[in-house]
Amino acid sequence: METLTSHGHTARLGATALGLALLLAGTVGGVDDHFPFGPFRMYSTSEPADAPAPDTRVEGMDRTGAVVALGQDATGIRRAEIEGQQDRYAAHPGRLRQVAEAYAERHPGAPELVEVRIVIRWYGIRQGRPTGTWTDETAVRWQASR
Repeated sequence: METLTSHGHTARLGATALGLALLLAGTVGGVDDHFPFGPFRMYSTSEPADAPAPDTRVEGMDRTGAVVALGQDATGIRRAEIEGQQDRYAAHPGRLRQVAEAYAERHPGAPELVEVRIVIRWYGIRQGRPTGTWTDETAVRWQASR
């Protein structure tokens, strides 16, 4: 086994100090996007026992009036990608046109989508158990210009 040189020793100490400084800075002022140097709060927090539980979905309406589920199989876009950028879609609903275009690419013979919306189904929870009730909230809506 070879002995570590003083330069190698200094480099390792510097890298360790830098890693620890990034971890400390991320812990104090980081957000989930800074992972692994920021806190990963998804698993470290929880909602109150009676808070409703959200279930986000994307759906569209074609020109015949039929509602179409726009999940990953229909569009190639994962639900996590939609949820992760929901604030951006809310700020610019026209970005949902990309979902309609992705659907059209995968289903060339299907009727054209005239509306795409992000819908959150809020499931009722009481004392940490589902109540069997729910309400839908349309968080973002895009309509094709006619």
